[in-house]
Amino acid sequence: MVVRGSLLGRRTDLRLRQAVISASGSVKVKVLICCCIALTMIIFASRAASFMGWRDDTASLSRFSRPRKGYALLINTWKRNDLLMQSISHYTSCHGLDSIHVVWSEPDPPSDSLVKFLNYIIQSNSRDGQQIELKFDINQEDSLNNRFKEIKDLETDAVFSIDDDIIFPCSSVEFAFSVWRSAPDAMVGFVPRMHWIDKSSGNTDKFIYGGWWSVWWTGTYSMVLSKAAFFHKKYLSLYTNDMPASIRDYVTKNRNCEDIAMSFLVANATGAPPVWVKGKIFEIGSTGISSLGGHIVKRSKCVNRFVDEYGKMPLVSTSLKAVDSRNTWFW
Repeated sequence: MVVRGSLLGRRTDLRLRQAVISASGSVKVKVLICCCIALTMIIFASRAASFMGWRDDTASLSRFSRPRKGYALLINTWKRNDLLMQSISHYTSCHGLDSIHVVWSEPDPPSDSLVKFLNYIIQSNSRDGQQIELKFDINQEDSLNNRFKEIKDLETDAVFSIDDDIIFPCSSVEFAFSVWRSAPDAMVGFVPRMHWIDKSSGNTDKFIYGGWWSVWWTGTYSMVLSKAAFFHKKYLSLYTNDMPASIRDYVTKNRNCEDIAMSFLVANATGAPPVWVKGKIFEIGSTGISSLGGHIVKRSKCVNRFVDEYGKMPLVSTSLKAVDSRNTWFW
């Protein structure tokens, strides 16, 4: 009886221990699940604004951190008033915009109705008492060099050069502007391109121009195109007055490569690479010259011609990419 009782007691004690262990394990699992749920809710809450289309907090705070001098929008257009109106309507709602300069190279001046409508758009979209100035830079000659002519009365140091057929969200533009302020001598843009040595030529003095897929494949770039880039206003003066006139003549004659010429100019002045900023591009126009046959061949000729003009290859390759971590899951 004593042995049977002791065995019964041991079994009872063992079952109690197993029950306690099972209960404690269950509690740990429940705690772990609760932590996972809480973490998921925190992450979802932090991203909910972008999911629902709400504006983030940086928009309301930007009026306190806005620089004393913003940037000038330098927009190139050609007989596409609908795209021009759409672009200006969008960018006038962005913080930091100080003035708008429309590069106008059409044979006829802008109509009074166009100017009146654009001014109406600017006044309607201006916020916080912004006084955005609109100017048309009228050119007698139709040349791609016109987009980089010196602007004498430009009050801001920063220039945001943009084509009329692409749009970037204001948050992307404002982030790129903040990146440029940290490196004001560099070109900071959204559209990277590259160059590499043409090994088929048998020497290291010939180069090939690489488009977007070359950048994607290699992870490197040496240019950001001026169709969407920030740069210092001093480069407008250098392009107009100091860059070899033969380069400007080549651009005018071939109606191509003014953006490569600007990249060469900045790289030669700084000895440093540009900065590529990640941003979502919305194309609102038809396809451009980059979609035409022989584009890479023509651009490669430009690169090699400019190398001959400078007597060296000034472009510097890099793999740096600026990403706004506030709006990115993984960075």
